[in-house]
Amino acid sequence: MSIEFRKDLFADERDDNLNEIGKPKLRQDIEGHVTGRTAYYDDHLFDGLLHMRCLRSPYHHARVRSVDVAEAERMAGVRRVVRPADVPSNLNTLLSLIGFGKDDEQLLSDPVVRYRGEPILAIIADTEAIARSACAAVRVDWEVLPHVLDVEEAIAPGAPSVNPAYPDNTFTYAPYDHVKLRFGDVVAGFAQADHIVEAEYEMSPIEQAPMETCGAIAAPETADRFVCHTGTQALFFSLGTTAKLLDIASSRLHFIGGTVGGGFGGKVDSITEPMAVLGAMLTGRPVKFQWDRAEEMQVGAPRGAERWRIKDGVMADGRIVARQFTGFFDAGAYTRLSSYAGHKGTGHLPGPYTIPNVASNVFCVFTNRTPATAMRGFGITGVDFALECHMDRVAEAVDVDPVSLRILNAYRDGDMKAHRRSAKNCALVECCQVVAGKAGWGLSAQDMAASSLTGTTAARAAIPETALDDEGQEGARRAGRCPSADPAPGTRRLPAGVQGRAMAAVPVQRPDMQILAERVGHKIPEGGPAPAAAPTAPARLPSDPAAAAPGPALPVAAADPAPVPPAAAPTPPAVPEPAAPYAPEKPFSRGVKRPGVSRFLSGSRRR
Repeated sequence: MSIEFRKDLFADERDDNLNEIGKPKLRQDIEGHVTGRTAYYDDHLFDGLLHMRCLRSPYHHARVRSVDVAEAERMAGVRRVVRPADVPSNLNTLLSLIGFGKDDEQLLSDPVVRYRGEPILAIIADTEAIARSACAAVRVDWEVLPHVLDVEEAIAPGAPSVNPAYPDNTFTYAPYDHVKLRFGDVVAGFAQADHIVEAEYEMSPIEQAPMETCGAIAAPETADRFVCHTGTQALFFSLGTTAKLLDIASSRLHFIGGTVGGGFGGKVDSITEPMAVLGAMLTGRPVKFQWDRAEEMQVGAPRGAERWRIKDGVMADGRIVARQFTGFFDAGAYTRLSSYAGHKGTGHLPGPYTIPNVASNVFCVFTNRTPATAMRGFGITGVDFALECHMDRVAEAVDVDPVSLRILNAYRDGDMKAHRRSAKNCALVECCQVVAGKAGWGLSAQDMAASSLTGTTAARAAIPETALDDEGQEGARRAGRCPSADPAPGTRRLPAGVQGRAMAAVPVQRPDMQILAERVGHKIPEGGPAPAAAPTAPARLPSDPAAAAPGPALPVAAADPAPVPPAAAPTPPAVPEPAAPYAPEKPFSRGVKRPGVSRFLSGSRRR
């Protein structure tokens, strides 16, 4: 039987010429790669280039009692010892650039290190060999402190506190210590199920291992600016982080990206750029800061370890009626991007399946391990692995064909997701049918006749009455008042059909960051953009004891806005006076051929 994909639903999103496999195709950048002419950041040459190396902690958790750099400073060729006090604003977290999370990580740590390999100082020297020898000559008196490397041990009462910004060792998704999702009533769902299937799945950290290690070269430019050549995957994140840590205007930073020699997510927050620029600021010379392979493997932020615990309530015919999910992202010692992974993982639940009762707690936990970051679908990949392994386990437990089980439970157009959004453009049923056909996997006539276009019912499309709870308030778990990570029985109930708390967009950090629709090609209705509607208050039961207090934040749809009166006719904008032509106060100085170019620049290795 021939299966047609639902191409009509995606006609506006892509063409249908997906026929590249098996045909010769020249990559746009292949000639430069095979001839060795592709330029990377390390191909830029500078006169008087200095080299920077870091002295790193040999312990997971320790306090620096004292540091003796006298011998290192006396070594010929050592230009500067860079201490934590030399960093103008020595505290940051990457997502603070978008207003999310607390600043929790120092560029150079003082006085406590929280993972093996954390830097406490840097040395700038004429050559890399001298910088390495000088680091080896530094004497540090360490006080070793207790450490924790397991996520569930870290959130247990009495565990060593890893990160002072989050003393309970969990990222705060206010007011909870985890991302909470509630839909329906899992306790009632388990009670009606014929089978209960439970399992735990775990993924270790994965290092991205790029061929080109993380690094940057920075040099002073004219006009009190600094140029930085970098292999970052996130040029504006790197620029913003550097500006914040060094407390300088971003207009003084000239960041140049280019070909990335492998990244896979690991070069989003390497923080080599602020170190290189700081070195250039302190010495007035070009400075190169590049990790060697050992550093890339030890301190390069990996995809973090993950642990997922799934409990399903299943009927005898294979219908999943309840899913309880507890997840742990190991952030390592600092937040980086792991807090975002918690939201991504929760947003992916309960998989592409219609389940009427869902309860999920997803934790971002701090341990004394290397801080974790992005890697190829982080926050989703591990969740998918756990969910699909569990679906096979469920199929075995109820003796149902695993492909049939997926078709039975798959989203149909119009089904209500656990996040209170209607499913649309669904295609899992058709994908299962095509894959089974390609693999020669026999399916029943009923399964082959199934469609994502049909099968939804009023019950599947409705928002059920939902059991709410306040389990996991910030600080409660570590204080021993919440001994389990499992969802507690509902203490309050949200009526069926209620969307919950209205969601409002996060305001921009500064007015000049506001995107102007007319500048980016958005269609604007005549008369100007429509006025924003005021959000309505969330609906609650009259008997709800928390009616006067803020309830738990639910990842749900916004409530229907109140009617807005028609706006008055807009006033025509004033026509601005034509700007006078630019006329400099004085001509450029003689001898400066290209304003803004570093006086140290001497060329590159490849032409």
